Amino acid sequence: MMKVIAERLAAGETVSFRPTGSSMVPLIRSRQLVTVAPCDPAAVEVGDIVLARVAGAVYLHLVSAVDHARGRVRISNNRGRVNGWTNHARVYGICVAVDGNPRPRTAGKAL
Repeated sequence: MMKVIAERLAAGETVSFRPTGSSMVPLIRSRQLVTVAPCDPAAVEVGDIVLARVAGAVYLHLVSAVDHARGRVRISNNRGRVNGWTNHARVYGICVAVDGNPRPRTAGKAL
C-alpha cells in the first residue's frame, strides 16, 4: 500500500490514508487519518513527518537529521529507532495533517 501511495505522491497527488502501527505514537496513532502532500525535499526540517523510501522500504516517519550538502535526510520513528538516510529524490511527501488537524511548520513545504 505504501508503494502505491508513494507513486501517487510522485505523480503530484495529495493523498489521505490510515497507516497502521505504533512507531509514531503519540504523533500518529494506528489508523488515524493522515494527509500527505508532495513536497520540496530541500525544505524539509528535523521534526517533519515525511513519506520516504529508505533501504527499499517506504516509511511514514520523522525526519531526525538533515544533510543539505549531500541532499539527504535521516528517517526515524518516534521511539528513537533510526531507519537510515535517504536522498531527496526518495522523499515523496510531507504529512500536512493528522485527523484533519494541520501539522506545524508545513506551510510552504507542500507543492
